[in-house]
Amino acid sequence: MRINSKRFAAGAALALVATLGLAACGSDDDGGSDGGGGGGDKTTVTFLPKNLGNPYFETSDAGGKKAVEEFGGTFAEVGPDTAGPDAQVSYIDTAAAQGVNALIVSANDPTALCDSLNAARDAGTKVVTFDSDTDPECRDLFINQATAEGIAKVQVDMIAEQIGDAGEIAILSAAANATNQNAWIDLIEEDLAANHPNIKLVDTVYGDDDDQTSFDKTAALLADHPNLKGIVSPTTVGISAAARYLSTSASKGKVALTGLGTPDQMRDYVKDGTVTEFALWNPEELGYLSAYAGKALADGDITGAEGDTFEAGDLGEFTVGADSTVLLGDPFRFNAENIDEFHF
Repeated sequence: MRINSKRFAAGAALALVATLGLAACGSDDDGGSDGGGGGGDKTTVTFLPKNLGNPYFETSDAGGKKAVEEFGGTFAEVGPDTAGPDAQVSYIDTAAAQGVNALIVSANDPTALCDSLNAARDAGTKVVTFDSDTDPECRDLFINQATAEGIAKVQVDMIAEQIGDAGEIAILSAAANATNQNAWIDLIEEDLAANHPNIKLVDTVYGDDDDQTSFDKTAALLADHPNLKGIVSPTTVGISAAARYLSTSASKGKVALTGLGTPDQMRDYVKDGTVTEFALWNPEELGYLSAYAGKALADGDITGAEGDTFEAGDLGEFTVGADSTVLLGDPFRFNAENIDEFHF
């Protein structure tokens, strides 16, 4: 990730301010429901996260709202309360019926949404996936927060450092069908097998991006594996729930926890010694970039072909890579030395 800490912190703070005004029904200005953003028409952009009420998506969608306000479009955020393979379908269908110009989706399943997404595309809506992709034939562009290889490697590196590169570990994931989670887990397993022969992955469990479920799964992992030395949770809901459990358990300081989280979720757990280090990208920038990509598609400035370039406001110029993918950057490690620089 191109991470200037002052700009990162300032941008994330703006994202939190924007979040306070984030409404599920979107902007009060409904004057731009048609047209692709050219010729004076406003570009309508709808964000569809995996589920509402998730702090990670509140921040990413606030970044999208900020971008849409910058380019004078109309913003909306919709979504299910609980993540599930087909929970997003009705929202996709509604967006298409409303003639939304750009639909920005973090997919709960790589294939379950395809029929609805392609129907929306046939109706003229440009589909951008972010955070979690669908099959490439079901969208116009994917905004990748970081390469899957980079995300997997940083998590393996952190857990290996924290447990002395030896011992039993487990993974606490989100939904069993989550595209990004499964890709990262596959690569974590490959990295462990190739480079860390003394680390044994003994279990992978799923908290479904639900706080209480993830909390309970953490308790079960510790009960089922008394020799566990570490937990990797590649989900912001999972890592915070696991930290909450560990912080008041006899395993605090004995079982390492790392993965992907946000500074505001994890700050207290880093400071009290429950967690040493975790990683993430800037979700505010991810949403911001996704919104600008949706506008570029809706305006006809790009088609999603490899080599296309577009401007993304304060983030500058981006180039479309293979499989119609745009890369935001690399993960960043948060620890006691730097966590107070960030607020999101």
